[in-house]
Amino acid sequence: MAVNIAQLLDPSRVSLQIRETRRSPAINEVARLLEGDPHLANFGAFYNELLARERVEPTCIGNEIALPHARTEHASQIVLAVGRSPQGVAFDNSGSPVRLIFVIATPKSMPMEYLALVGRLCRLLKEPGLRKDLMSAATPEEFIGAIAEAEEGQHATH
Repeated sequence: MAVNIAQLLDPSRVSLQIRETRRSPAINEVARLLEGDPHLANFGAFYNELLARERVEPTCIGNEIALPHARTEHASQIVLAVGRSPQGVAFDNSGSPVRLIFVIATPKSMPMEYLALVGRLCRLLKEPGLRKDLMSAATPEEFIGAIAEAEEGQHATH
């Protein structure tokens, strides 16, 4: 299944200026963008699962990016929120601050789609040009547009 990241994003779920500078409060700030999402039945339970997963293994993937996520019974489809931190967030396992946090909730019944999404995000985000575009986007729409453009480019090369 081809996962389209740009289609999963909504401008109301993209924060270009997260305030928190420590891991758990920053994850909370980004995750709260999903509160009230019709595809996430119980935000509190999802958030607890998200933190439990983060305690087991921090989700910093390098390049100043973290992908906190939970496979949960409380999601009816994949939902995604993004926070950008110009000042950076301290993650325990990272030598450098995290500047982009992608919070993902995935139904437990969709393991293949979840793996496809995380794999696609990792491939896209290893591109320095895309990371630069995401850090300089002036609006959530511009942020999503940069991802859409990168996804189209990736289709052309594969």
